[in-house]
Amino acid sequence: MTAFSLDTDQRAFADEVRRLGAERLGPLAEAGAEGAVNRPLLKEMGSLGLLARLFPGVETGSPSREAAATDLCILRESLATQNTEAETALALQGLGSYPILQSGQDSQVQRWLPAVAAGDAVAAFALTEPGAGSDAAALELSAERDGDGWRLTGEKMWISNAPEADFYTVFARTTPDAGSRGVSAFVVPGDRPGLSGEHLDLVSPHPIGTLVFDGVPVHREELLGEENRGFGVAMRTLDLFRPSVGAFAVGMAQAALDAAVAYAGTRVAFGGPLLRQQTVAHTLAEMATRTEAARLLVYSAAAAYDAGEERPAKRSAMAKLFATETAQYVVDAAVQIHGARALRRGHLLEHLYREVRAPRIYEGASEVQRTIIARELTR
Repeated sequence: MTAFSLDTDQRAFADEVRRLGAERLGPLAEAGAEGAVNRPLLKEMGSLGLLARLFPGVETGSPSREAAATDLCILRESLATQNTEAETALALQGLGSYPILQSGQDSQVQRWLPAVAAGDAVAAFALTEPGAGSDAAALELSAERDGDGWRLTGEKMWISNAPEADFYTVFARTTPDAGSRGVSAFVVPGDRPGLSGEHLDLVSPHPIGTLVFDGVPVHREELLGEENRGFGVAMRTLDLFRPSVGAFAVGMAQAALDAAVAYAGTRVAFGGPLLRQQTVAHTLAEMATRTEAARLLVYSAAAAYDAGEERPAKRSAMAKLFATETAQYVVDAAVQIHGARALRRGHLLEHLYREVRAPRIYEGASEVQRTIIARELTR
C-alpha cells in the first residue's frame, strides 16, 4: 500500500466487510438496545472473524504484538458506511484490548485476547475521570500498595462499555504528585469486588457509563508493563487508534455523502432535481472533496504507523482532527440538503447526526489534537 491507495486485496477486504456489515450485522445492530452492549452482535462479529483481524495470529495462539493500523482503519471505515453500531462495537474491543496486546504479559494476552476475538468477552478502556479528560495526566484514581498488589480507589467517567464490560484496562496513580510519570496500567476483571458503576444517557447512542472503585484489589500479575509507566501504555494505544477514529469519521461522511447524492438526484424542486441547483451541486462537490482528503490523510497516517515511523503522534493527530471535523461538516450538509425529513427519528442522517459529534471529543478533543500537532512541529 502507498499513502494514496489500497491494494487489490485490501479493497476486496473492504468490500467484504461492507457486505457483512449490511447483511449479517445490520439486523443484529437494529435489534440491540440503544446504549447497551450488544453481545449477540459481538458474537456474530467473532464468528465472522472480524474481531480476530484486530489481533493477527490470535487464532493460532500466537498473536503478533505489532498491531496493524491499516487493517484497523479498513475495518472501521467499511463498517461505518453500513452501521455505526457494529463499527463502534469492534473499535471498543480493540481499544480496551490493545494495551494488553502491546504491553501485557503472555499470560494476560492468552487469558483475554482469544475471548475478545471470539466475541465472548467485552473490553473497555478506562482512562477518563470527572476531573481528568483532555488533561489525562491529571488522573486521581489511586492505587495504594497492598502487600504484593494494590487497591484502587476513586472514579472513572465517560467509559465506553461501562459498566457492562468483562474487563477494563484501568489507569491509576501509583505515585502521588508525579503527573504522567506516576501512572500505572492494570487489567481489572469486571466482577472484581468493590467495582461498580452505572450507565450514562448521551446523545451518542453507544454504551457508556461510570465506574466506582471502592478499594478494588489488583494483583502484581495484573499490572500492564512497568509500574509508573502506564501513561506511555495509554499514549501508545491512542497513537494507534487516532487514525482509525478518523477512519470511522470517513465512513460516516461517506454514508452521508452517498445519501445526499442519491436524494439530490431524485428530489424534484424548482422544476427539476435538486442536483441541478448550483448551490446544491457545489455543496456536494465540497463534501466529496473533504471526505476524500480526510481518507487520504487517515490512510497515510496508518501506513506510516505500520511502517514503523518514529514519532507517529503528529500524523495520528492530524488524521483524527481533520477527519472528525470533516465528518461533522459533511453530515450537517447532508441534513441541510434533505431538509426536515433527515431529522425524523430513525432516518439514517438523524442517526449519523447524533453519532458524529462525539468523535471530536473522545480520545483527545480537536483542541488537544491541535496542541499535539503544534508541539510536534517545534521538536
